[in-house]
Amino acid sequence: MARPDDLRREPVLPPGFSLVTLRESGDAFGHAQAIADEAGAATLVWVRRFDIVEFAVVLEPDAILAEARLAHYLAMNALADALAIHSPPERPVLFRWPDALTYDLGLIGGGRLAWPADCPEKQVPDWLVFGAMVRATTMSPFQPGQTGVGMAEEGFEEVDAVDLIEAFARHLMLGVSRWQAEGAKPTVRRWLDRLEKVTGVRHGIEPNGDLVATSQHGTERKGLVEALARVDWLDRESGGPKL
Repeated sequence: MARPDDLRREPVLPPGFSLVTLRESGDAFGHAQAIADEAGAATLVWVRRFDIVEFAVVLEPDAILAEARLAHYLAMNALADALAIHSPPERPVLFRWPDALTYDLGLIGGGRLAWPADCPEKQVPDWLVFGAMVRATTMSPFQPGQTGVGMAEEGFEEVDAVDLIEAFARHLMLGVSRWQAEGAKPTVRRWLDRLEKVTGVRHGIEPNGDLVATSQHGTERKGLVEALARVDWLDRESGGPKL
């Protein structure tokens, strides 16, 4: 978990990244959007919070907006990989459609995606911003009915915010390299491999990012844009993942 002493050091990011740090009361996701035009790709904004690992990164896609949103799956893969390298292999890091991150089936964090509000679907956006939160600690023992978990309570005592951010940046760069070499399909397949499974249901991702669920009862399509707008994993009152 993020201890006060850990927040004094800064992440060592891969070449090409630039770091912007905010005080604990800052908003990484909002700030990254505000500076995206000027700051450019690979700008990573980090809020020095004790209870939540909170950061956002600016991306510059080369596809039209309707296709560029697939970058959400790329960034979610990087976030899950960053957490998974520090966790026991028998306790899975999984996704709930489309943006929640679970650890051992407990909600531990999530991701958000933003783009310029005035960008048409068939135009290349100037930027995308992916924002992430992972709960470092619940600040209290587990309570009956609680569905959220924290890194400290789940045995991540030796992992801090900086470790997680550094790992995310490395995995993001690896993901981008694979995307450029192989296209988006392998990235989407990796995300689907981590999607929480429903017995008898087969899932796929459409070119625009929508989720398609097929079962013996038929096919259901769920829109990515609408789902991302809900941010179901976020407790807007506390400003962190739901407990």
